[in-house]
Amino acid sequence: MSFTAANLFGQILFGAIRMGAFVYGKKQSAFKAMILGVALMAYPYFVSDTYFLYGIGLVLTSMLFLFKG
Repeated sequence: MSFTAANLFGQILFGAIRMGAFVYGKKQSAFKAMILGVALMAYPYFVSDTYFLYGIGLVLTSMLFLFKG
């Protein structure tokens, strides 16, 4: 696994989004937000490439807004 500055920043950025999504989903009983929060939490363990890290993170984050209701 490569720990470049961009990779570390992406992990911190999507980790903060993950925490917000999970806490929001738990308080509002929004299971979609909770599941996406868990997915945002888990995927950096399986992805080591920086481009894939940002790509998957952006897709999962956009799904938070697309599947809001």
